[in-house]
Amino acid sequence: THKSRSITTPLFPEFPSLKEKVCVFGTGDMGRSLGLRLLQAGYSVMFGSRRPQSCNFLPNGAQVLSHAEAAQAAHLIFIAVQREHYDFLVPLAYHLKGKVLVDLSNNLKKNQYPEANAEYLQSLVPEAEVVKGFNTLSAWALQNGPSDANRQVYICGDRAEAKQVVLAVATKLGFSALDRGSLSASRELEDFPLQLFPLWRLPMRIAVGLTAFFFFYLLIREILYAYITQGKDISFRIMVSLANRVCPIVSLIMLALCYLPGVLASFLQLYRGTKYRRFPDWLDRWMLCRKQLGLLALGFACLHVLYTLIIPIRYYVRFWATERTVTQIRQNGTNEFITSRAWHSDSYLSFGILGFGLYVLLGITSLPSVSNALSWREFSFVQSKLGHLTLLLCTIHTYLYGGKRFLSASLYNWYTPPGYMLCLVLPSVVLLLKLLLVTPCVDRNITRIRQGWEKGADQRNSKNNKTLVL
Repeated sequence: THKSRSITTPLFPEFPSLKEKVCVFGTGDMGRSLGLRLLQAGYSVMFGSRRPQSCNFLPNGAQVLSHAEAAQAAHLIFIAVQREHYDFLVPLAYHLKGKVLVDLSNNLKKNQYPEANAEYLQSLVPEAEVVKGFNTLSAWALQNGPSDANRQVYICGDRAEAKQVVLAVATKLGFSALDRGSLSASRELEDFPLQLFPLWRLPMRIAVGLTAFFFFYLLIREILYAYITQGKDISFRIMVSLANRVCPIVSLIMLALCYLPGVLASFLQLYRGTKYRRFPDWLDRWMLCRKQLGLLALGFACLHVLYTLIIPIRYYVRFWATERTVTQIRQNGTNEFITSRAWHSDSYLSFGILGFGLYVLLGITSLPSVSNALSWREFSFVQSKLGHLTLLLCTIHTYLYGGKRFLSASLYNWYTPPGYMLCLVLPSVVLLLKLLLVTPCVDRNITRIRQGWEKGADQRNSKNNKTLVL
């Protein structure tokens, strides 16, 4: 395992001069995009090609030479070709002696070859200084320049001087370089672009599992129950009504899952009396994917809002409202305005709107461009304090949705509780546990532990002092 460490540079790093020549082997999308960025940064760029006369669509201002001519003219050479075409470098070994070769290649799958591409390249030209780098960037990212979410360039190599040269170029292009160690770490770097949402897998499985469970649960206890016991076909409710029940249920549960691991970690530290022991692996993985859980929860909340907004234009709703109005007209009847019901309805909607507003705020502050502009205290306040407030508001919103209906036996179809009652269990538990943690006596102990205090440390110190006295 190679520990990451940022490369430190002098106060005034020695960047290559504006006239220094940089070579790019490869005229594909990646090579052209890199050459364009180098030209915009003030470098003199040469492309090495097998057929210099037939190269088209290259950036204006760049030279096109043969591989041998380009290798002789530049000290820094970017290899923007696939591993299968490295053979052309073998005859150039003499010209590449002492040169810095930056390997940009990636593979189609993990462990495709016995050794990493950069290590293979080093074996072909042993007297060159090979550095792995820039392979985690796309051609699009190079063309459009660094953005807040894609500013980092990982490099590794065996020679510190060679890595310093690559660092200077990366910094001048607007990226920040992170040294991953020796060239043996290049396989790890080559595996980075092959990762498919590694931190999203567990949250996605949880979301899919919860969605499937509650969809079929509500389908059975509402749609099938009405058809079997009453002979009513209300299957049309699957598309909107059922979906609009599943989305808020899954959203609230996943929001609670964002804050449950933090609560469990606090109780675990209280039990152990120290912060210097690692959490269990399952809790570590859970805490690492809290951001993804929260973003998925926000997605389900947005779907709930959209489904709710289209309720007035649904055919079923318009038909039901018209039929009820016509019936009242025929019967010459009216409905009495009930103030308590109006309070209940407005409170239910108000808590939902406030909860969703804070929901969106949490999602915005999780963006790298926003979180990077916040101090740790500000970020912690939003994600922790306002996050628990969001959970509280959404939980109250759900309680108000149910109201006194939980007392009605007619809602327990086939003796099963409504879906909203099931989704209230986890958030209620999280809020109760959090309430215990913020009580002064418990909060004081947690603060002491997080400041370095350990249970039993005072007794051990007193014993050591007595031993020293004796």
